[in-house]
Amino acid sequence: MKAVQIVKPYELKVIDVEMPVMDEKNNVLIKMTAAGICGSDVGIYHGTNAAATYPRIIGHEMVGKVAETGPSVKNLKVGDRVIINQVTSCGHCYPCRIVRGNVCDHLAVRGVHIDGGYREYMSVPESDCYVLPDSLSDGDAVMIEPATIGIQSCTRAELDKDDMLLIYGSGALGSSILKTARLICDHIIVADIQDDKLETAKKNGAAYTINTLKEDLQEKVKEYTHMRGATVSIDAVCSKDSLTQLLQATGNAGRVMTMGFSTSPTEITQFAVTSKELDVRGSRLQNKMFGKAIELINEGKLDLSGSVSHTFPLIRAQEAFDLVDSHDPSIRKIVLTFDF
Repeated sequence: MKAVQIVKPYELKVIDVEMPVMDEKNNVLIKMTAAGICGSDVGIYHGTNAAATYPRIIGHEMVGKVAETGPSVKNLKVGDRVIINQVTSCGHCYPCRIVRGNVCDHLAVRGVHIDGGYREYMSVPESDCYVLPDSLSDGDAVMIEPATIGIQSCTRAELDKDDMLLIYGSGALGSSILKTARLICDHIIVADIQDDKLETAKKNGAAYTINTLKEDLQEKVKEYTHMRGATVSIDAVCSKDSLTQLLQATGNAGRVMTMGFSTSPTEITQFAVTSKELDVRGSRLQNKMFGKAIELINEGKLDLSGSVSHTFPLIRAQEAFDLVDSHDPSIRKIVLTFDF
């Protein structure tokens, strides 16, 4: 069967690999139908994802159809459409014992530390599969995984209805965060450098927008928060200076969420954190949030349709990554399909 492997940074190959074999643990065989390209996949391709190991079959936004089940499977049947949890954890270490398996001491993420979804078939545990709503196409369903990242970040931020939230960045990550945040609070500011993305953010629930190429982020945040600064800021840009910017834009006793994986130094001062007694928190992956995302979809509260801008068959993955690197402004979500 075909698979896409990053051999080393900037070396992508379509390779032939053996069909997976089910066993007692990996008791469901999935025929893949769609897999999204995420910023962290691009980071692995570029060699900037510090968590990745090589060579690696990447892909963690994984949608497929149950092709075969083992004798221990109880809740899935052949033909079920599913999305696959990318997080695998040990269940025994300290983070797992306090129900934070997404930062398990022995964490292995599909597509990062172990092989992921850019291959025709996968065998996985039944417990890692979530049946998809009939309302979602396979392509749109890849957006459930980014939605779980948004839910995780808002949960880690302890976002409340009275918060004044700043989301810095309105790309795929920022848009996913916004879709969750608007269900919790109304006072949401979105900052980005592209007017079309900011217009979309307004349509999706942002009360205010800031184009940081044309406007001063700090001044506009103060204006939109009655001169006190955001109560919660979430970094969906994850650039070298974005955390510094958010420490300045967040008011006293606020929470600042960082989600980036770059190892490049970021210059911040202790005073920026201590003087306001800010909580600076990381948000990584998601902690069993697939069920919550699917619940919101079924309730009509979370709409993931229309997010996919481009599709490519798996064997044209290089073209898809080249398109990402072109920074074409029309790009939203790129999905790899398996109909080749």
